[in-house]
Amino acid sequence: MNRLPSPIYPVVDHPRWVEILGGAGARFIQLRLKNLAPETLRAQVIEGLEAAARHNVRLVLNDYWQLAIELGVDYVHLGQEDLDEADVAQIKATGISLGISTHSHEELQRALTFTPDYVALGPIWPTKLKKMIWDPQGVERLTEWRRIIGEKMPLVAIGGITCERAPSCLAAGADSVAAVSDFILNPDPEKQVQRWLKATQGKN
Repeated sequence: MNRLPSPIYPVVDHPRWVEILGGAGARFIQLRLKNLAPETLRAQVIEGLEAAARHNVRLVLNDYWQLAIELGVDYVHLGQEDLDEADVAQIKATGISLGISTHSHEELQRALTFTPDYVALGPIWPTKLKKMIWDPQGVERLTEWRRIIGEKMPLVAIGGITCERAPSCLAAGADSVAAVSDFILNPDPEKQVQRWLKATQGKN
């Protein structure tokens, strides 16, 4: 199977987390930046890239595909609404890997037409961090997604996932497990990375 860089996939809201979590051993991190002025956005992506290079992190940029192409980010992650505007052919032509969010069968089928490098399914459990119109999917849906997409397409689980819940997602068919609050709201985020790595070791 075409594996992802790591079974743990922190999603963070500031490049300082790339430094902190990357230094603790995370190797696959998404930078999700919102509501920033263009110059601040660019500066924070560059800061994230510099931290990623120091710690051998494969960095994923959420949404800003043009900036990702310009700055040479490893991955771009797009939501369904982003697909309406993004030039996926241009993204692929630059060699950037592409991840796409899915929440329903219709969205999955649409995502697969773009031949992404991974698809994400969520929310697996209820999540308070982001207002969702979708009901929790449950780990059973991960197994269903795995059956639909086949063994070669990587699958990411996201939404309400904790360190304790992560192994069940991998067992159900996910290749990598993404989380936001379980990392950046933890009082000891470096130790939390180690806990996640230990919990998912050998599961992928």
